Amino acid sequence: MFESIRKHSKIVMFLLFLLIIPSFILVGIDSNYFSGGSPVVARVDGKDITQADWDNAHRMESDRIRAQSPGIDAKLLDSPQARYATLERLVRDRVLQVAAQDMHMLTSDARLARELQSIPQIAALKRADGTLDAEAYRALAGAQGLTPEGLEARIRQDLSVNQVMGGVMGSAFSGPAEARLALDALFQRREIQIARFNASAFVSKVVVTDADLEAYYTAHPAKFQQAEQASVEYVVLDLDAVKAGITLSEDDLRTYYKENLNRLAGKEERRASHILINASKDAPADARTQAKAKAEELLAQVRKAPGSFAEIAKKESQDPGSAPSGGDLGFFGRGAMVKPFEDAVFSMKKGEISDVVETDFGFHIILLSDIKTPRQPSFEELRPSLEAELKQQQAQRKFAEVAEAFANGVYEQADSLQPVADKLKLKIQTADGVTRTPAAGGAGPLANARFLEALFQSDSLQNKRNTEAIEIGTSVLAAGRVTAYQPAMTLPLDKARDQVRAIYIAEKSAELARQEGQAKLTAWKAAPDAASGLTAALTVSRDRLQDQPRSVVDAALRANVDQLPAWTGVDLGAQGYAVVKINRVVPRDGVDDARARMEREQYLQSWASAEALAYYDLLKQRFKVQIKAPRPVAQAELQN
Repeated sequence: MFESIRKHSKIVMFLLFLLIIPSFILVGIDSNYFSGGSPVVARVDGKDITQADWDNAHRMESDRIRAQSPGIDAKLLDSPQARYATLERLVRDRVLQVAAQDMHMLTSDARLARELQSIPQIAALKRADGTLDAEAYRALAGAQGLTPEGLEARIRQDLSVNQVMGGVMGSAFSGPAEARLALDALFQRREIQIARFNASAFVSKVVVTDADLEAYYTAHPAKFQQAEQASVEYVVLDLDAVKAGITLSEDDLRTYYKENLNRLAGKEERRASHILINASKDAPADARTQAKAKAEELLAQVRKAPGSFAEIAKKESQDPGSAPSGGDLGFFGRGAMVKPFEDAVFSMKKGEISDVVETDFGFHIILLSDIKTPRQPSFEELRPSLEAELKQQQAQRKFAEVAEAFANGVYEQADSLQPVADKLKLKIQTADGVTRTPAAGGAGPLANARFLEALFQSDSLQNKRNTEAIEIGTSVLAAGRVTAYQPAMTLPLDKARDQVRAIYIAEKSAELARQEGQAKLTAWKAAPDAASGLTAALTVSRDRLQDQPRSVVDAALRANVDQLPAWTGVDLGAQGYAVVKINRVVPRDGVDDARARMEREQYLQSWASAEALAYYDLLKQRFKVQIKAPRPVAQAELQN
């Protein structure tokens, strides 16, 4: 049968073609067939934003930030919060684009031309006759991965989008009276005294029984959950791993030594003296002609008597920096002088006097007095640095090839990392107690949210298959697999007893502190003179907390002060309770006119931003924005 199929393979392929194509015509082809089924993470005006869109946008944003700040910690860029911020920006851009189209906010050619002319990089491309250097403009656009038409389309779109929010921001208004009212309230100060009822002071008063612990454990099972955990193994491919697999031959090293000896040995330096006759490039032609004639005359003098060069330089040179020392400029290397001067110096022999050299500063006569040639280190001296440099270069060139082999290897033999580790000479590393979120102080792949997300995919957990190769940094890939998995579970009471006891005592002591504080607050309101344990008076404001908790200061500033002294209580949660006595409202220090104007401007900016945010929220409702990806929980929230 199989022999028959092989003999008539063309006929079989034709029949399959006839069977398959009609099915696509009748049933249709889902867009996910080509997109790889990238999940939808958000939707704006009925149009999807996929995981792939999100990943691409975050990659571009990360690359931009790395280019601006090369020393930034890569973990900050790939944190769940940073990734979610990229998604929010992506959604915002889509909303404003849709709004601009819906409102027919177009950018005219004249407006586009003005904007292009205001960009310094483009303005610098103008020729003297006012025309634009088309090739340089094309290169500028190409550096951003765009054609000139694409760059103009993007700027045109940005201008249209900016009109959406520009109208709101530009029309914000706040009168002096309302600004002053708001600012006075914002910067108000109050003199207060505080009595603290700390939970720690009530720990000894908490009575704990086994029945209490069992009842608390039964009523709060969520507090004693052990998060899901996995034991994993993983491999990392980076430049160091690629370098470890590179063996350099002696011939390669010696060739590299010869090709780079001049660079490795250092730059040749030359010492020169000169006589300068000033004539700037903007000087009239007659003045430059006279200056050149003067230089030719001095050249004839020093050629007749070379030993008089220094003396003539002192008398005739118009360079105030070098003339007093006979025109001596000391030693310098390439790149230190203007090009015509440098070209002349580095083409001369020691002791030679140049012809007249013209530069933008005028006309020079140059004497080359010395040449300092750097010592050329031997091959053996440079061998360690040569090996490191050449291996680094070869590793960078080879990384893409090895990365492809790595990605294919972990995919093709998905039930083990050993084959790819053996093939590429990588070390398999292991870890226990790995969770979905990066642990504090984690490093490497286990500190990377994308890698952990891949590890905890259902296919990885259920079938123990390798993850795909995940990019966790510049030229760093990782792949892993779960070897054992423990689902989330509620710890049994015998294992959680100490934790139950600690939480129970903490909550009860905070409750006792709160009860005591509330009782004192009621009593002191009725009889203020009976108050005791209050701190010395201190003046607080929103910008001067005086080492007090923010909640205490906010409560003091919110309290009604129609009748003084005023009293308020503050629940400090696990820390206990505070009673605050407000003695008086302290007038704000005098504000000069300049500061008052600055504060009004800041208030107006804040008001404009608030209006813009409210308008954006309205646009999100109008265009039915849905963000399906869950907002990540901050580490502080997890700890609470």
